[in-house]
Amino acid sequence: MPTIDDELIKQVCETGYRSHQHFREELPKIVEDIVETCNSGECFEQMYSEVIPSREAIIEIIQRLREILFPGYFNKEKTDPVNLKYQMGQSVSVLFEMLAEQISRSFQHDCLRFHKPCIKCSEQGEHEAVIFLKSIPKIRRLLATDVRAAYDGDPAAQSFDEIIFSYPGMFAIMVYRIAHELYEQKIPLIPRIMTEYAHSVTGIDIHPGARIGESFFIDHGTGVVIGETTEIGKNVRLYQGVTLGALSLPKDAGEQLRGKKRHPTIEDDVIIYAEATILGEKAVIGTRSVIGGNVWITDPVPPDTRVLFETPNLIYK
Repeated sequence: MPTIDDELIKQVCETGYRSHQHFREELPKIVEDIVETCNSGECFEQMYSEVIPSREAIIEIIQRLREILFPGYFNKEKTDPVNLKYQMGQSVSVLFEMLAEQISRSFQHDCLRFHKPCIKCSEQGEHEAVIFLKSIPKIRRLLATDVRAAYDGDPAAQSFDEIIFSYPGMFAIMVYRIAHELYEQKIPLIPRIMTEYAHSVTGIDIHPGARIGESFFIDHGTGVVIGETTEIGKNVRLYQGVTLGALSLPKDAGEQLRGKKRHPTIEDDVIIYAEATILGEKAVIGTRSVIGGNVWITDPVPPDTRVLFETPNLIYK
């Protein structure tokens, strides 16, 4: 038989349920208000979810490309010279299918969203996927120069393997070089999804439209920003917190300046130290120059120039 305590507990539970029920009664109205904003045209929504690229699939494509670009480093199974061709063939085949689908989706998204003429998205996706896969040997050679630049520029690096496995700058550069190829192929959405994923993982923000030469090294890396129209030559080294950005833009800058040069140019063999800020298309940093930490530059710097603050007066008490 129920005890007095059981009856009291039941009464408390029933009373509590009834007293809180009015909160749930507000939910239908909340849903109606949210749906109304979808119908008003004032907010953003994506109603063609069956053709929008998958962020999760694109991240998986990056991981699979990492296995191909650095064979043996990130593969789940053992890789050796005997099975390399078999593994590579299998990896490239799977990657082709994944990449073609996501590229097709990105084209379909643009066709539906922006009412563009049909370009046979599925066939175009496969065509662009093949073009990209043919660029992998070039990307591998570029990344090899980046790894060597990191080893030569960082006394803390004990081996090439350490750089490939663990350096956030190396990961961000790898994703950038992948995304840049797709950007040059004029693939919608995917290049930016890739670099923003690397940004979220490493704190390094490289726009896929930037042009960066070989032997590029980002030391530490957190807070580095490289804008869309930035041009960087060979053998350039950046430290954490460096910004290669645009000057303050007007309210309607998106329409006025889209596609135009608005970021700095960094020539060969330049070193830029931590927290330096270089802004605007006029800021051309000449060959072999050294830019000190915390400086602010918007004008050209001649070749073989050192730019730095005078030593501050420190007070010890």
